[in-house]
Formats: sequence, structure tokens, C-alpha cells
Amino acid sequence: MIARLSPLIVEDAVARALKEDFGDAGDITTNATIPADAIAKAVIAARKPGYIAGIDAALAAFRLVEPTIAIDMEKDDGARVQKGDVILSINGPARGVLSAERVALNFLGHLSGIATATAALVEAVAGTNAKIVCTRKTTPGLRAFEKHAVRCGGGHNHRFGLYDAVMIKDNHIAAAGGIAK
Repeated sequence: MIARLSPLIVEDAVARALKEDFGDAGDITTNATIPADAIAKAVIAARKPGYIAGIDAALAAFRLVEPTIAIDMEKDDGARVQKGDVILSINGPARGVLSAERVALNFLGHLSGIATATAALVEAVAGTNAKIVCTRKTTPGLRAFEKHAVRCGGGHNHRFGLYDAVMIKDNHIAAAGGIAK
């Protein structure tokens, strides 16, 4: 079982993504075209083989937009999927489903891509003593998510920031004027 991200971190990031998507007006297309009482049934399915990451963010997107949406989680973070495998089954108010789906899919797609790429590297070094370890070179605001995705693909995390490990690089050496022996 892969350790889950803090629910507070997930909810905060997803809420910011939804605010960015909705602006001050909300989902004007959905609100203009979909009756308020319409119900939708949908699935999120894998488009190709890979590894899943970002389930908690997807769930948060739907929950934050419309708490009455029912979701059956068919796969969890770290699961290997084949094309067509159902990841989430969704049922609820159509406006909420449609308004939340892009943010949910963006998190799932981006993070599952990282997990899948990591898994390919982990497989490439299988049978050796090598470990695939990520850096802190992440998308601003998504570090915890992207590092989680690396773990979902079988990789390991290195330092999370400048605060948790010393790592002297060539630019430090140059700025310091060299290293004395």
C-alpha cells in the first residue's frame, strides 16, 4: 500500500485548480445547457496501459464540486491498468460531474503519466542494485503530488526541498570559489 497524501494538501490544491477553472462565473457552458435535475453516469477508464496516480485528487474534485456524487473506486493509486480498465465509476448530478471532470482528469492524467514513466525506469533497472529516485525539480505547487506519483510507479523520493538534506552541486562549488582540500 502506498502512503496517501495528506487530505488537507489534496483538498487545497484541488480547490485552487477548481477556482482557476471556474473563475468568478462557474461552469457557464454546463449551467446553460444541462438541466439542474439531470443525472449522469460516467466512468473514467484507462486510455492505455500504465500505472495509476492521482485518485485522491480526482475524488476531491468531484466531492468539492458536488458532494452528492457517488463514486466507486475500481483502482487505487499504484495499480497497473490496461487500456479500457475502469478506474472510477461516477453517478450523480450531471452539472457537478461535468464541471469537475476536467480538473479530476488533469490530475489523474498528469500524475499517472509520471507513475507510468517511473515504472518503466524501475523495470529497466530490475535485477540490479539501482534505485530510481526523483529530484525536487517538480511543477510549482504540485511537488507532493508528483513525488507521490513517483512512489506509485515504484520509485523512491529524494529530498523534498532545500530544507531536508544537504546536496552540494557544481553551482555551489563555483559560487564558493572552489573546494579546499
